[in-house]
Amino acid sequence: MASVRTTPAAPGLPPAIVHVVPLAAMAVVMLDSATDFFPDDPLIGVVTPVRLALLTGLVALVVGGARLSAFRSRLDIPVALLLLAAAGTTYVGGHPTAPLRALVTSVGAYYLMVGLRRTQPESWRAVALFALFSVVAAGTTAFSQLTNETPTGFCRTGLLTDVDCDEGVAGALIRATGTFANPNLLAAFLVLLTPLTLLAAVAVAERTAQSAVVLVGLIGYGALLTTFSRAGYVAAAAGLLVLGTAYWLAPRLGRRGRRVMAALGVVVVAAGAVGIWMVSRAGDSLGVRGQAWQAAVDTALANPLGVGLGRSGAVISAAAPGGRQFVHAHNLWLNWLVEVGAVGLLAIVLVTVVAYVSAARAAREKSVIGTVGLAALTGFFLMSMADHPANLVRMDTLFWLVLGLVMAEAPSRRRQDTPAPAGRPRHGSHQRAHGTAPLPQPARPAGEPATEPATEPAAGPVAVRSAAPWG
Repeated sequence: MASVRTTPAAPGLPPAIVHVVPLAAMAVVMLDSATDFFPDDPLIGVVTPVRLALLTGLVALVVGGARLSAFRSRLDIPVALLLLAAAGTTYVGGHPTAPLRALVTSVGAYYLMVGLRRTQPESWRAVALFALFSVVAAGTTAFSQLTNETPTGFCRTGLLTDVDCDEGVAGALIRATGTFANPNLLAAFLVLLTPLTLLAAVAVAERTAQSAVVLVGLIGYGALLTTFSRAGYVAAAAGLLVLGTAYWLAPRLGRRGRRVMAALGVVVVAAGAVGIWMVSRAGDSLGVRGQAWQAAVDTALANPLGVGLGRSGAVISAAAPGGRQFVHAHNLWLNWLVEVGAVGLLAIVLVTVVAYVSAARAAREKSVIGTVGLAALTGFFLMSMADHPANLVRMDTLFWLVLGLVMAEAPSRRRQDTPAPAGRPRHGSHQRAHGTAPLPQPARPAGEPATEPATEPAAGPVAVRSAAPWG
C-alpha cells in the first residue's frame, strides 16, 4: 500500500493551527462552491477570497510537514497535460487569461483535497460534514422556492415540457434553482454531492444521528425532483443504481463478473460518444443539442488547437443555424475538444477514465469513499454527456474536489508494500460494528505514564489505505 511521509511542523507553530487551517480552507472552498457566499471580485490583483483560502490551506499543509509525495496521485500526468494544453491555447491564441486562472484554481482545490486526505486520514469525516451542510443549503433553498412559489424564470408542464413562466399556462410548475442560476446546475450539483452525504452516516456512531444523516440525503434527492431536470433524474437514478450495485452486488461477484461489468460500462460510454458524433452529422435530429454538437464538431475540425478557454459558447453560437445562443457545447468532453483541441480532449478523457477506474477499484475493496465516489462520478459523467455543468467555475471546483477525494483513496503507485492501518471507512456485510479509527492522542509531557496505548505515531509514515468498517 502507498504511504505518505510527513515531517514535523515548523518550530514554534502550534500544531492546532497546522491541523485546522487546511480544514478551514477546505470548508471555504466547498461551501462557496455550494452557495457562492464569497464575492468573485479580487482582494488584490487576481487573488479572490476563495483563492486566498485555497493558497493558505496549501501553505499550511507544506508548513505542517507535508512532503511532495503527499500530493502525488495517478492523475498527475493527465492534469499536467491539461494545464499545458490550456496554457498553450490561451497564450498562443492571445485569449484572456481569466478562464486559465479559474482552471488553475480548480486544480489547486484538487491538490488541497489530496494533500489533506493524505496528511490527515481522518479528514474524510470533516469532508462528509461539509458535503452535508452544502446539500442542506442548496436543497432547502430549492424547496423554499417551490413551496413559496418564488419565481425563478424557469417553468415546466406536462411531460417535463419547458414553458414560459409569464404565459400562465395551466399546470405550470416552477423549476427550483436553489443557490444556482438555473435548475440544471442545481441538479448537477445534487447528483455530484448528495452521495457523499452518506459518508457522514459513517462518521457518527449513534443510530439516531445516522438516521438524521440519511434524512438529509433524502432532502437532497427530493430537492433534485424540484428541478424537473430530465437529465438530472436519469443521472441520479444511475448513481443510486451504481451505489446499490457497488455496495451489495459487486463484492459478491468474482473477478470475471467485475470485468464483465467494467466492459459493459466502457461499451456504454463508447456508444454514447459514437451516438453524439452521429447525431452531430444528422442535422437537427436532437433539436438544439444536435445543433450544438454539429457546430462543435465542425469548429473542432477547423481549429485543431482549440478556440480558447471559455470561448466555445460564442463560437458555437456563431456557427449554429437559427441564431440561437449557446453557453457551451452541451457535452463536457466535446467542449474541451472545442476549447483546447485534441490534446485537451486526450487529457480530460484520461482524467475521466483514471478517476472512474480508481473509484471502481476502491469500491471493489469495500471502501465507502470509493463507493460513494463511484456513484457521484457516474451520475455527473452521465449528465455531462448532454450538458456541461462544469462550465460554471463553482461546479468545476466541486468536480475537482470530488476527484481529489476519490484519488486520495488510491495509492499513487500500483505496487505497494506498506501495510494499511485503520483510518479510512470500509463497508461489508460481515462488519456491523461501528468501528471507526480512533483519533490520534495528544502528546503527553515527559515522564507522564501512558493511560492508554497510542493509536498512531506522532510522526512517520501515514498510510493512504485503511480498513475502518462501514458503521
